[in-house]
Amino acid sequence: MKLQPLADRVIVKALEAEEKTKGGIVLPDTAKEKPQEGKIVAVGKGKTAEDGKTIAMELKVGDRVLYGKYSGSEITVDGEEYLIMREDDILAVVK
Repeated sequence: MKLQPLADRVIVKALEAEEKTKGGIVLPDTAKEKPQEGKIVAVGKGKTAEDGKTIAMELKVGDRVLYGKYSGSEITVDGEEYLIMREDDILAVVK
């Protein structure tokens, strides 16, 4: 990864949206919802507190996470699409 996020930001690679419904209907690209699950590919050093100390990140590279539908900023690096978002935008870690 050529990018290193700053402070409490993470870079997430969105996982692919479902191709079929549970009933077996194949969805066209226009009907697919934005994925809300992804894999963390890079993390920042952490948030800086008011006293100057760095608060370490709870997330780590490789974690599968859930995030809000419209969270983060979309970027493209070397033809790959990623999301940059704050650690606070992550809703849950998938175990």
